[in-house]
Amino acid sequence: MARKGIIALDADGVLLDYGLAYAGAWQKAFGQLPRERDPLAYWPIDRWDVERLADERLDMLRRCFDEEFWCGIPPVPGAVEACHLLIAAGFELVCVTALPEEFRSARERNLRAHGFPIDMVHATDNIAPGGHSPKAETLHRLRPVAFVDDYLPYLIGIDSSIHRALIMRAATGSPNVGEALRFADSQHADLSAFAKSWTRQ
Repeated sequence: MARKGIIALDADGVLLDYGLAYAGAWQKAFGQLPRERDPLAYWPIDRWDVERLADERLDMLRRCFDEEFWCGIPPVPGAVEACHLLIAAGFELVCVTALPEEFRSARERNLRAHGFPIDMVHATDNIAPGGHSPKAETLHRLRPVAFVDDYLPYLIGIDSSIHRALIMRAATGSPNVGEALRFADSQHADLSAFAKSWTRQ
């Protein structure tokens, strides 16, 4: 089958359920699995019934976002199957994730362990320079036909020749609202919905 080009995929919120893994990090830090307060909350701090931390307790939690954490994040339901659907349709998949470089190999192992057909992970900064996506430089170098992310600010500054697809998950407190939605060429409930729309083309 002729290859149709590269599709670049974000990880957290698109491929992997970072919000669910956050509860595990909290349990590791403080010995108690938090109660889910709002399953439709975009940010983990709002999804789980947890306190806002500072000082030593915040440091305790941050230390739990280690190699083991980044290797063990569960997949978003349907995401593995969606990736295989895109591969079967002739696309090549890469992951472009805002993650410290030191954890890039952990992310690769995490994806492989779940059966994602993704061999290459590109790690970028998570701060948007000048209001533009920190993923823009990597995407411009890769020249994918499409880029899929669940965080609207990361679509800003991406070349318009790249189809910018926004995953509209978890509406409570979502940043995916307002005038900046013009930077999204399409909106989808999840990666499965994106894959189905792109494999029908």
